[in-house]
This record gives sequence, structure tokens and C-alpha cells, in this order.
Amino acid sequence: MKRKLSFILVAFMVLALLSGCGPTDDPGAGSTDDGKLKVITSFTIIEDMTREIAGDKVDIHNLVPNGTDPHEYEPLPQDVKKASDADIFFYNGLNLEGGEDGWFFRMIDSVGQSKENIYKLTERVEPMYISGDDGKEQEVNPHSFADPVVGIHMAEDIRDILMEVDSDNKDFYEEKANEYIDKLKAIDNEYREKIEEIAEENRILVTSERAFQYMAKRYGLKEGYIWAIDTEENGSPDQIKSLLGFIEENDVKVLFVESNVDTRPMETVSKESGIPIAPEPIYSDEIGEKDGKINTYLEYLEYNINLIFTNLK
Repeated sequence: MKRKLSFILVAFMVLALLSGCGPTDDPGAGSTDDGKLKVITSFTIIEDMTREIAGDKVDIHNLVPNGTDPHEYEPLPQDVKKASDADIFFYNGLNLEGGEDGWFFRMIDSVGQSKENIYKLTERVEPMYISGDDGKEQEVNPHSFADPVVGIHMAEDIRDILMEVDSDNKDFYEEKANEYIDKLKAIDNEYREKIEEIAEENRILVTSERAFQYMAKRYGLKEGYIWAIDTEENGSPDQIKSLLGFIEENDVKVLFVESNVDTRPMETVSKESGIPIAPEPIYSDEIGEKDGKINTYLEYLEYNINLIFTNLK
């Protein structure tokens, strides 16, 4: 309740400031002063994909920064201000942004945006579910973008939406998107080829969180993990015990730790099982590292498959 009230207060303050600026006579108030579309993206991977396709034809404001949980984000005053007159909103869906009652749609409602401007980029994804501690499938796994084929679908949808909304730049969006999609298709082929080169008994991907469910199913990897859902209790004794049991039943070659999680639970698993941890982290849902290594979605996909192949082959 406190989170919801604080958000409403921020939205009210921003809207009050905006209303004090007076009405505009600009008939193109839904776009920037230079005529560019105003696009809001919910998190960094969608932001990067949109930049690749739209180039300098749009102005993008991204909401959830790198290193921040997109499930529980609290929009800043600048986010609310940007959202009030944006033309297009691209979001992931599959509960990544808190679901239909979460922070993303509360922000949309608070600024009076039309739902016609809101585009979910996972409409073509068949949802997969992650299990809670009670063993029941109860929550949609939002990490579909770890699968390059899903990335292709998302890029196609961004292209088609931009071409429809901004028909003056239709040819530009089509050309840029098709070049980008060709690169994603090449990466899809690379995933298939490299995983097929891994001995079948070694095709076991063990990570801290169950963030690679879509990708693992697509390319034939067996999953092991400590926790299924990012909750307040990650790496509990029961969760570690469960993974150790999985390791005993399977010929696990190496363990992987994501770039944005506490490494200690997997270090415990490694110590108890004698299975080493891969020397480099795997990336689950973030790009934009300070060292410049994984700054794009393409780099994210390439890095992960190379890491998996190198350590499992």
C-alpha cells in the first residue's frame, strides 16, 4: 500500500507541474519538437532493440535501468512526465513489469494514456510457467527474450508497429529491422549448431534462477536451478538441497551464476557437490555493463551461447 501511495503522489506532483505549463498550440504535441516519435521502453533489452530498428528517427526514454528489478520498479518523476505525452509504449509483458495491476499500468492510468498506444511485444509467445515452493505451476516465466527466436518475433513486432505509426519513415524502419532480424536468425542457427555439438549427456544448464526456460526448451537443454522465482528467499537450505539432489541424479559438468545475483548460494552448491562454477557469469535479463562487454541484445545472446558451448562441450 505504501508503494502504491508513493507512486500516486509522484504522479500527482508531476501532472500538477505539467498542467501549470498551460495548453499548447502545437498540433503535433504527441511528438518531439523535431517531429520524432516519443517512445517509452520498459527495460534495457527492449530499449536496445528499438534503437537498432528506429535509429535516430525516434526519441526513446527507458524506464527500468540496468541492475534494477523490473517486477518492483517505482517510476521516477521524470518517467511519469515522459509517459504523459509519449506516442508509443513498448513493454515485455508476461508479468515482467508487475502484471496488469503492476507499476507499469498504474503509471499508464495515472497519466491518462490511451491503451491504444501500449504494445506488448510477447503476444506471439506461448507462456511457460515456473513453480513455486509448493511445486505448483503458478507464475508465468517472463524471461522469454533469452530465446533468440522470441527476439526475432519481438523485433518484427517493433518494426511493424513503427511502420504503422510513423509511415513517413516506413522504408527506413523496414530496412533497419530486416538487417537486424537477419542477425538474430544467424544467432538462432548458431545456438542450434553449437548445442548440437555438445554431447547429449552434457546438455545440462544449471543456473541460480530458472531464467532460461524458454531457451532451454527450444534448443534441447535440461534445466537445473536453485530458485524458480526471484523472491525474498533465494538460496534457502531446501532450495540448495533440491539442486544437490538434481546434481546427484544427472551428470552435471559445470554450474553457471548469473551476472546480477548473489553468488554465495551457488558457491555452496559447488562446495557440496564438487562441481566447478563457470569462470564467467551468464546473463539473464540485463545489458549495459560498465565494462562495455554486454551492451546490446545481440552481444547478450552471442555471449551466452559461447559461454554455454565453451563450458559444456
